[in-house]
Amino acid sequence: MQTTPGISVPTVTLNDGADIPQLGFGVFQVPAEETQRVVEDALAAGYRHIDTAAAYRNEAGVGAAIAASGIPREDLFITTKLRNGEQGRPFEAFEASRAALGLDYLDLYLIHWPVPSQGLFVSAWRAMEELQANQVARSIGVSNFLSEHLDALAASARVVPAVNQIELHPTFQQRELAARSRSRGIAVEAYSPLGQGGDLDAAAVRAVAEAHGATPAQIVLAWHLAQGTIVIPKTTSAQRMRENLAAVAVVLGPDELERISALDSGARIGGDPATAAHTQL
Repeated sequence: MQTTPGISVPTVTLNDGADIPQLGFGVFQVPAEETQRVVEDALAAGYRHIDTAAAYRNEAGVGAAIAASGIPREDLFITTKLRNGEQGRPFEAFEASRAALGLDYLDLYLIHWPVPSQGLFVSAWRAMEELQANQVARSIGVSNFLSEHLDALAASARVVPAVNQIELHPTFQQRELAARSRSRGIAVEAYSPLGQGGDLDAAAVRAVAEAHGATPAQIVLAWHLAQGTIVIPKTTSAQRMRENLAAVAVVLGPDELERISALDSGARIGGDPATAAHTQL
């Protein structure tokens, strides 16, 4: 368990032996000018796992918050991601991210999307393996990779990805992909874990929340945590940051978990990794 002020956040041990706090904080769509303040609030609330990406254009704000926090580096877990349009120059992209964050090393570096149409993700993965061998990226993984993309990596990879970060929430659970990832020893990390807020209005979620005296967001996060999924909810509200972190104390019964699992409708919010080809530049 990772101890934070007033609360203990469980960790997941990755296939390379690293421990990642299971409940982290994401900064997707946080404006650059607000990022330092938002991340400082998250760190003050007790988060120690921060997830950003070069494509979010707010790495510098994350780095400024880390520097201002005074928290020992070894107590933090920082993730960022390789932009699609930089798969052909991964070392340069990594150094730019590391400089923006002001860090000597990254805890987790992900290929953000496979972009199969450009045919570069396998060669980019070889570069990721080199970054890990040089210990500047402690763990390496992927994001938005479907089973066929994981198969393509497995054909030549020396290192199995530590994480597959995918869109996953009650109404879009990607059960087969999650199971296939886990069967390979790849931890599943959920982005948009609350369905960008849309899943919080489900009657089942609200009923379970009422029964526990909890917020709907805490119930959905507890559902994720019960399945061993890593989650990175995003909010700019300091109060909701604290509420979300407190989800680690919510324990759902089997029937409650099933009620939420029954919400799956296959409704994707984000892009389809099979065809997505945006450069993010």
